[in-house]
Amino acid sequence: MRYWEDFKVGEVEQIGGKRVDKDEIIAFAKQYDPQPFHIDEAAAKQSMYGGLIASGWHTCAMVMRMMCDTYMLQSASVGSPGIDNLKWLKPVRPGDTIRAQRTTLETRASKSKPDIGIVNNLWEVFNQNGEMVMSMQGYGMFRRRNPGSPAT
Repeated sequence: MRYWEDFKVGEVEQIGGKRVDKDEIIAFAKQYDPQPFHIDEAAAKQSMYGGLIASGWHTCAMVMRMMCDTYMLQSASVGSPGIDNLKWLKPVRPGDTIRAQRTTLETRASKSKPDIGIVNNLWEVFNQNGEMVMSMQGYGMFRRRNPGSPAT
């Protein structure tokens, strides 16, 4: 089990890998983001993207799954108060393989909840060519192994 104390400022962790499937792109977009360049290959070809692309929200969801599989489900996570600076930098296309990298930027004890610590992370997402396709910065809340002990 990974607790707040186990996250160290400056640590970098590689997170998963996921091949992006055309049918998944279309299914996600039909349900949540039905813009033509996400659901219709002919319309997407005529768009500024020149072909079908994954919704940015789909990319976020795929990265969330990679995070869960890599560390979240083996941690004392109690959720997140949110993310900042979400950027979609390049389209994610069918056949791409995305991977992520998590860098811990800051850790601090909660002022109002002595049993919780906050971790500020930067996630950078790359395609198979090493091109950054997405970045986001956000916060995770984790139970503390030693509630109320001095923050380190």
